Amino acid sequence: MKLILLGPPGAGKGTQAAMLVERFGIPQISTGDMLRTAVRDQTDMGKKAKAFMDAGGLVPDEVVVGIVRERLQNADCDSGFILDGFPRTVPQADALKQSLSALGKDLDAVVSLQVDTEALVERLTGRRSCGGCGKGYHIKFDPPVQDGICDSCSAVLIQRDDDQEATIRNRMDVYHEQTAPLEDYYRQDNLLRSVDGMADIAAVQDQILRTLQAD
Repeated sequence: MKLILLGPPGAGKGTQAAMLVERFGIPQISTGDMLRTAVRDQTDMGKKAKAFMDAGGLVPDEVVVGIVRERLQNADCDSGFILDGFPRTVPQADALKQSLSALGKDLDAVVSLQVDTEALVERLTGRRSCGGCGKGYHIKFDPPVQDGICDSCSAVLIQRDDDQEATIRNRMDVYHEQTAPLEDYYRQDNLLRSVDGMADIAAVQDQILRTLQAD
């Protein structure tokens, strides 16, 4: 099973990918993990990426695509893979298609988690974590007994910087501008499978499995 997971920040891609990994016995491949591994292993593309990262610049598409191609040639991808966080743009999707073709691989499906922006903002801005033990809460869906205080260790709960509303809305804007067009791209190839990402975790997973089994 060779899949791409699409969806804005906080849509639950990581959670769903982990469940699919267990279900199908295939690796979850994220751009961040690939970059770190390539740099650590000093692959040809990893060395190029490190030069840009050390200079504080963005790693260009051709290097990221090269790292993806290196990763997809590993033996653990022979039975399939789940790409999470890549491609992010149509040019990256074009390059991925060319790389897969050269490797003799074809995508089976692109699963897009459909979420309501305002509900997602509420979900993310409400997250809190304990500054002591790290336990997670949500001010609406899973609040502590005492407001702002951890039930387990009585430490103060904190909100991560990337859970601030302005940050979240900016990330959503970037997603819709750069990544959402991928839906039309993969729809044209009859690969897009849309799933209601606002359902509970088990229901979303059930939808994904049913749409994959229907192919």
